[in-house]
Amino acid sequence: MSVTFNHTIIAAKDRDKSAKFFRDLLEVPAAPSWGIFSNIQLDQGVLLQFAEPPVEIQMQHYAFLLDDELFDRAYARLTEWGIEHWADPQMKHSNQINNEHGGRGVYFKDPAGHAIELITRPYL
Repeated sequence: MSVTFNHTIIAAKDRDKSAKFFRDLLEVPAAPSWGIFSNIQLDQGVLLQFAEPPVEIQMQHYAFLLDDELFDRAYARLTEWGIEHWADPQMKHSNQINNEHGGRGVYFKDPAGHAIELITRPYL
């Protein structure tokens, strides 16, 4: 049997706001939501489930691999929305992208404060 990634739960301060943010940024559809989850669907059936935990949210890091055209559109949205972003995870190169690993990348924080990375080439 092969192994594929199926779903993860992402802690959110406002689950609907976080799900909408990622739907709009990454141009992905909503998925049926139930119970405490607001869901979005990525390629190959991967489900992101946003939930509001009853505890303080700890920052996590999530990286998304995008094709060049979607990266261009997503980066344009980040700048249009006035979201602070960096070329590096140390947040030293503000309002820039990087050209590492043969592609491009950018770091920013989502509405819940998670560290998000968009890249156009995998690290491997």
